[in-house]
Amino acid sequence: MPAGQAEFDRTAREYETLFKPWLKIAGAPREHFARSRLLWLAHLLREQGFAPKRVMDFGCGTGMSIGLLAEILQAEQIVGLDTSEESLAVAREAARNPSVQFATPDGYSPRGDIDLVFCNGVFHHIPVAERPGAMNYVYRCLRPGGLIAMWENNPWNPVHALAMKYSEIDKNAIPLSPKESRQLVDSGPFQIIRTDFLFFVPGYFSWLRPLERRLHRIPLGAQYQVLGRKA
Repeated sequence: MPAGQAEFDRTAREYETLFKPWLKIAGAPREHFARSRLLWLAHLLREQGFAPKRVMDFGCGTGMSIGLLAEILQAEQIVGLDTSEESLAVAREAARNPSVQFATPDGYSPRGDIDLVFCNGVFHHIPVAERPGAMNYVYRCLRPGGLIAMWENNPWNPVHALAMKYSEIDKNAIPLSPKESRQLVDSGPFQIIRTDFLFFVPGYFSWLRPLERRLHRIPLGAQYQVLGRKA
């Protein structure tokens, strides 16, 4: 799980404000990107004939994706996991949903019963030496045949690389290339299903966004997803 718990506890109540410089460049609110990620994932899950009912948001932060997991993926039970107690407090206030459980990693015991682990922008906050252990934790949470959807910021995208360099949130982050993320998932051990790239078009070219889905194999999107299955 992400290191620097105190750092995220400190910024939990101003998280949206800290995102504003990047969002100004991107030309869309955070909700646009959160919804787009999950719409793309839902599209891929339909292709797989996979309908997850029990979902974990690994590194859920302040809970931006929690409601969308229920709305878009039709998840019936959701576990929001994060090391930051203050971030979880913000997420609980926003969720107010009895089917959502929030916990820290120390307070949650993996039981091998999760259908899907969704993880957005978490591993670049985890020290490199601790990443295999975090991936093993994900593996133990999933049921046999369960999926991991790992989203990461793409250091090959020049705009996003610049945004991360000057972002207060990412000042201690160590980005992962798509190759590094695939190697991490593959060492899980997971069977890698596919890698997709999203968010190519900055705000001033927003009229081109309907074309983005056709570009998902080009490794220059601001974010990418590695989709893997528990062996």
